[in-house]
Amino acid sequence: MRRPPSNGEAASEGPGGWGLWGVQESRRLCCAGHHRCEQALLQIGINMMALPGGRHLDSITLPGQRLHLMQVDSVQRWMEDLKLMTECECMCVLQAKPISLEEDAQGDLILAGGPGPGDPLQLLLKRGWVISTELRRIGQKLAQDRWARVHSMSVRLTCHARSMVSEYSAVSRNSSKEMGQIEKLLMEKCSELSAVTERCLQVENEHVLKSMKACVSETLSMLGQHFGQLLELALTREVQALVRKIDASDNIYTTESTTGNLFSLTQEGAPLCRIIAKEGGVVALFKICRQDTFRCLYPQALRTLASICCVEEGVHQLEKVDGVLCLADILTDDSHSEATRAEAAAVVAQVTSPHLPVTQHLSSFMESMEEIVTALIKLCQEASSGEVFLLASAALANITFFDTMACEMLLQLNAIRVLLEACSDKQRVDTPYTRDQIVTILANMSVLEQCASDIIQENGVQLIMGMLSEKPRSGTPAEVAACERVQQKAAVTLARLSRDPDVAREAVRLSCMSRLIELCRSPSERNSSDAVLVACLAALRRLAGVCPEGLQDSDFQQLVQPRLVDSFLLCSNMEESFV
Repeated sequence: MRRPPSNGEAASEGPGGWGLWGVQESRRLCCAGHHRCEQALLQIGINMMALPGGRHLDSITLPGQRLHLMQVDSVQRWMEDLKLMTECECMCVLQAKPISLEEDAQGDLILAGGPGPGDPLQLLLKRGWVISTELRRIGQKLAQDRWARVHSMSVRLTCHARSMVSEYSAVSRNSSKEMGQIEKLLMEKCSELSAVTERCLQVENEHVLKSMKACVSETLSMLGQHFGQLLELALTREVQALVRKIDASDNIYTTESTTGNLFSLTQEGAPLCRIIAKEGGVVALFKICRQDTFRCLYPQALRTLASICCVEEGVHQLEKVDGVLCLADILTDDSHSEATRAEAAAVVAQVTSPHLPVTQHLSSFMESMEEIVTALIKLCQEASSGEVFLLASAALANITFFDTMACEMLLQLNAIRVLLEACSDKQRVDTPYTRDQIVTILANMSVLEQCASDIIQENGVQLIMGMLSEKPRSGTPAEVAACERVQQKAAVTLARLSRDPDVAREAVRLSCMSRLIELCRSPSERNSSDAVLVACLAALRRLAGVCPEGLQDSDFQQLVQPRLVDSFLLCSNMEESFV
């Protein structure tokens, strides 16, 4: 199931920019001029394929460096990966000892069974992934002074680069003059790298070798820059061709195939999403969503739009083409399928994400907000599956951060009743990711005074109490993090609602104080989360102010009476007793 952006989480991509392909990790080279090589490694395609599977709405992030080449089943994708990387391993059967003198020798990257004829995009993605991986590994070996490996990998890198240039020239149209110049510079630097690393093999003087290492670093830096520039130009050219094809096509099958190719590209990461947005991809996709003849393609086009809008450039383009108005029309039109409206909700969730500062300037959204909020509540109420409910509730959760007026609208639309009723429906709400969205909405709505009476009326305090006991089922990092957010936001909601004495007394009656104390004193109950600890201490103090008789003296003296920071330090350093 797809997961929406977790509210308040930082985006995985770092600020600023290191050229086209982003950053995965910085590896410092211990030599003169090491910073230049390190900078180059940051500028090349190390993170080109870094976005996890699914859509960009998956912000409970699962970092990975997986290559998504096409939408195929898992076995076929595994077979494709085997062609790209093989582990060259020689073992002695009797003693199981490696024959290789390189005890840490890694598998060589091999590109076998190249892409089919006329398929330049796959060629670029495959070769680009292999070359960027080789560059990263050369940098690692250079930092370890493994000159034999550095030279052999440099020779292999030159072969891959030459193959990419020649194969792309064979399958693509006439190259531009700029591309030809960069290709020439890239191959010159590859040859230079091979030559200088070969000379380093013959040098034994440490001082001379150190100065030559700086030269290798400089060459590797320039090679990475040329590679990034060439790949950006080539991919931009292919994206332009796809967008032109969508614009010119009136055939539903051609448009479906081309849109699918564009969606696959969005899964390769934010850099490609920026290229697609810059080259008119958002405009072309909204053109599809405004033509009745392409109604069956709306879900696919909207899913692609949601992916592109994970970057600011995509949101800017959406604003320029009145995309919010188009989304509002789709959401409020009951003649559209549930799948179409769910995908429109996903786009709304993406463009209102708190991670994107540009969303605060979506003036067109304010004009359609009431219609969108009403349609999303209806979608939550009528959702036939957990995924539809998740996308609609994620959009609502982000909108409550977007503008405080949304909370008042939700209150008038009986959103609390709709959300709390859904919590008892396992078909709609069955994961901590969905409960994270619900409790986010409740937490933001709880700043309104009239919210408390609705919570009591709908038995919401008991639901919040249950969320304080949220536990992961699979134990994956993403699910554990989601459970922490649910616990934290449940405690925040309880603290805000407890301004009302009726809510506070109901919470005490349901033993909420006991659960809060347990979360404070037992790190394992909150997965050692400091954020959950602070929220629970605040909620406990608010309840103690209304009903102090619910606390034992020791709890009062340690968790309520001291300053909040002192209680925090006490609980965060507390060791559990196993007696």
